[in-house]
Amino acid sequence: MNGSDPRIPVFVGDPAQAGPGDAVVREGGGEAPLHGVGCACCAPRPALARALARLFMARARGEAAYFQRVIVSGDAAAVAAAIAADPVSAARFRFAGRLDQAAPDSSPSPSARCM
Repeated sequence: MNGSDPRIPVFVGDPAQAGPGDAVVREGGGEAPLHGVGCACCAPRPALARALARLFMARARGEAAYFQRVIVSGDAAAVAAAIAADPVSAARFRFAGRLDQAAPDSSPSPSARCM
C-alpha cells in the first residue's frame, strides 16, 4: 500500500486471487441504480465508475465488508482510464497496476486503513 495516498488501490487481476481484505468488481455487473435513471450524477459515468461508487457506498453504509483494495477483471489501460476520467472515482480510488505485478507490500493488512 502507498502510505502517502489514502485512496483505495484498484488492481487488475484474476478475481480468484482476491483475499479476505479485497473487494471484486466483475465486468457486466448491471445492477439497477438506487435513484432515478438519467440523473446528472451518474448518467455520463463509465460502468466501472458506477460499480466502484456502488461498492464504496455499500462499504460506507456497512452493507459490504470493509475492504482495503479492489480487484477488477479487465484491461489495465481501460481500468486506469475509467478511474482517471471520473472525478469521483479518482478521489476515492487509485489505479495500482496489475495484481500479478504488485509490490509485496500491496497486499491488504488488517491494521491498514485506506479511507
